[in-house]
Amino acid sequence: MDKFDIKKTERRLYLAGREFALVDVPRQDFIAMDGHGNPNTSPDYAAAVEALYSVAYTLKFTAKRTLGRDAVVGPLEGLWRADDPADFAGGNKDSWDWTMLISQPEWITPDMLAAAVDEARTKKGLAAVDKVQWISLSEGLSVQVLHVGSYDDEAPLLARLHHEFMPGNGLDFNGDHHEVYLGDPRRTAPEKLRTILRQPVRRTS
Repeated sequence: MDKFDIKKTERRLYLAGREFALVDVPRQDFIAMDGHGNPNTSPDYAAAVEALYSVAYTLKFTAKRTLGRDAVVGPLEGLWRADDPADFAGGNKDSWDWTMLISQPEWITPDMLAAAVDEARTKKGLAAVDKVQWISLSEGLSVQVLHVGSYDDEAPLLARLHHEFMPGNGLDFNGDHHEVYLGDPRRTAPEKLRTILRQPVRRTS
């Protein structure tokens, strides 16, 4: 049985370099959960991540058992937003709203989600799984770059993106700030964490 891996199938989206680059992001399906506040301190954030992985693995094993299709569970991703975009560059995390995401292969469908949530709730006893939802994103033209280091040290790179690269190339915001987490913070030293920072954009000229 061939095992699908989103990081290989959409390699250009999950293998960013250290310089800003434009990419065209196609439509993708995700399981997702919304929340608010600083991910370093919010219990809702920790509950969301646990719930998403529980449902993602339930979907994986259900598809393997019933469809004969297998996939590597995708990396954790996140959409981040605030009333003032400067809150990202300034690191004002208490004001952030977020949507955490895990990409799904094409054979996983929204109809499978409710059963997976029921199974995860029964087996794991996680009330938060009831907030897991299905969303599709079509981000289109985007700028992305690889950040290596602590999540708390992203601000200077985001400031360069927002105040130098985007205006210098006739680009404006066209969607939520998107992050793809390629490292596991439980097992990786902060200075070695690898995170793709992505910003959907539109051309202004």
